[in-house]
Amino acid sequence: MSDVRPFFDATRIASDAAEARGRFDRDGYLFVRGLLPPPVVEDLRRQFLTVLRDAGWIAGDSPATDQIADLSAFTVEPEPAYQKVYNQLYSVPAFHAMQHRSELMDLVGAMLDAPVMPQPRVIARVMFPERTAHTTPAHQDFVPVQGAADTITAWIPLTHLTTEMGGLEIAAGTHRQGVFDFAPALGASGTEITDPLHGAWVGGTFQQGDVLFFHSMTVHRGAPATGARLRLSVDLRFQRMADPISPGSLRPHDPDVTWDDIYAGWAPGQHQYYWRDWDLDIVAIDTQYNEKRDAMAFEVAAKGGIEARATLQRIVARDPDPEKKRKAEEALAALDAETS
Repeated sequence: MSDVRPFFDATRIASDAAEARGRFDRDGYLFVRGLLPPPVVEDLRRQFLTVLRDAGWIAGDSPATDQIADLSAFTVEPEPAYQKVYNQLYSVPAFHAMQHRSELMDLVGAMLDAPVMPQPRVIARVMFPERTAHTTPAHQDFVPVQGAADTITAWIPLTHLTTEMGGLEIAAGTHRQGVFDFAPALGASGTEITDPLHGAWVGGTFQQGDVLFFHSMTVHRGAPATGARLRLSVDLRFQRMADPISPGSLRPHDPDVTWDDIYAGWAPGQHQYYWRDWDLDIVAIDTQYNEKRDAMAFEVAAKGGIEARATLQRIVARDPDPEKKRKAEEALAALDAETS
């Protein structure tokens, strides 16, 4: 039997700033149905599907709007095949425009009781079905994102999500328990919290326009995507204007591209570089978590543990240390030789 209880539906209280703030402070999340107009979300979905169809990620014998995955195209972040398509999604202006919508900004402002800013770095998620080993494991966003602990993510599926398609699940109340111990794992975060957090998990189905907000310290995980359809969602992050922000949150999600790359071809006045006129408190990231993750990944890989793959791939793709990248390449090659 599943230990996942239903989300608390905060739709009724979303218009009451004090009640919404109190609920968010207590649970570390707020689930609001129908917050965004479905036509706005649908427009972004269709633009993404055009990119994915052209990339061959959607089965050629089905309409793009059915989102039927071509599993032969399966790839994950940060593999080059994934990043090439991902950066095309990232360059869609409507994706970046969504985080400026008043429905999101006003509610986050109520939860944080202060003027807020959307962080420039947004994230798109494309999850292939049936590759459940790569389901995003339980993690906390603060570990890689840092800056303000009170950063809030708005997780928005681009279509309705049935139980079969999975969604995002929250460990309620965990935002008040500090940074949890973690170990290397497959999936988008590259790490997994080792505490199973029995009894804390909540989740459920989503309709187009629903939004799930959660605190950067709140433990969350993806539910496995089964069936045949790609799962599309976006992460939009917000924080108090006066709080610190890390340099990474001011750059595109893929560190190998620039904002000039992303904005190429955009019409004027589409929120380009909107943050540059603000007096931001930019603080360096604390590298202790990345160093711990990477050291554990090398140890796990030396024992043949496939769980280290995602972290090793990130080192190869993104670490500035050439020697560390070389070691990661060798470790990946050894894992491939053992599993081939």
